[in-house]
Amino acid sequence: MKKLIALFVFAVGFTLTTQAQKGKKGDFEKLTVEQQTELAVKKMTLKLDLTPAQQRKIKPLLAEKIAKRKAMHEKRKAMKESGKERKKLTADERFAKKSAMLDAQIAFKADMKRILNEKQYERFEKMAAKMKHKAKKKMKRRKHKKRHHKNDDKK
Repeated sequence: MKKLIALFVFAVGFTLTTQAQKGKKGDFEKLTVEQQTELAVKKMTLKLDLTPAQQRKIKPLLAEKIAKRKAMHEKRKAMKESGKERKKLTADERFAKKSAMLDAQIAFKADMKRILNEKQYERFEKMAAKMKHKAKKKMKRRKHKKRHHKNDDKK
């Protein structure tokens, strides 16, 4: 009987945890670009000890980056809802797209290096590496989940 109750409590706790995690993502997407920018600047201020002048310089950079990301997200979402197949890019198109993305990253890094002092930039680099690692881990988990979900559909 105790095992049954413990199992029930565990199942309920697990269900509530997964539902809470799903809600967290949805709330952030509802924020406007300005709100997301403001939160990002505040987080960076806490982690990097930014001065007010640095905050003013970084804010437009982050706003532009967040706006581009949101636009790409909306474009993918609209494409998915319309049911259109994603067209395969040619090698040249893929190269141009990847090159443009890397150019934007280089420009952002250069701007950040110009704004931040040496110590802050070092911390910024560590933060960026940590975020990149987290994103890769998340993508790997999603890919794994998607692959196994497809296999379940075939059975």
